[in-house]
Amino acid sequence: MRPRLPLGSLSLALFGLAAAVDLVSLAVGFGPGHVLAKPLLMPLLAVWAALRGAPRPLVAALLCGWGGDVLLLSDADPAFLAGMAAFAAGHVCYLVLFARAGRPRARGALLLVPCYATALIAGVALLWPGLPPDLRLPVAVYSTLLTAMGCCAATRLGPVAGAGGALFLLSDTLIATGVADWPQPPRPDLWIMLTYVAAQFLLVIGTLGTLGGHRAGTSSYREVRSTTP
Repeated sequence: MRPRLPLGSLSLALFGLAAAVDLVSLAVGFGPGHVLAKPLLMPLLAVWAALRGAPRPLVAALLCGWGGDVLLLSDADPAFLAGMAAFAAGHVCYLVLFARAGRPRARGALLLVPCYATALIAGVALLWPGLPPDLRLPVAVYSTLLTAMGCCAATRLGPVAGAGGALFLLSDTLIATGVADWPQPPRPDLWIMLTYVAAQFLLVIGTLGTLGGHRAGTSSYREVRSTTP
């Protein structure tokens, strides 16, 4: 009798499948595939993280990302603002999570703080004239939370989570430059989703690798046992 695939492995495989369907759909311009796959990404990643014993703020951050993903499927301005608020709530969850990590993990980590602060000020200043007036303040507030999240991911959890935070910053910068009518690369939605999915995945991996989870060892043991003939 063939052993059943453990639930954790299944949820991760389904996340990878949903990500592939979404990115390929964006690459070929197949809208229905994107609409179908995008809302599945963060719930599947959240299930996998939870089964690995992820801290609650991490799962909450992913679910906030799911809310933002669904809302941003609409082109309406209220949906965009609501989606931004959902992602902002996710960044707050990440900041709460990173606060548990304690002091910076590398001596040079604090050198990143002025770099991120400079990027924030320069980015908002450059985008400001091209943004609709009613979006300027929300974008500035959101950008501050996003930059703080990316900086704390790097300084508190290390390079893997730091790479995730940086990719999240890049993904949302692509969105902001589009709103400000800056020149865009071909298939901008593809690059936005590619960097976003990679960002969330790396943040999860970096968190689990650094902070771990109180059920991670038990879950791994049960998965090994379930595949034993």
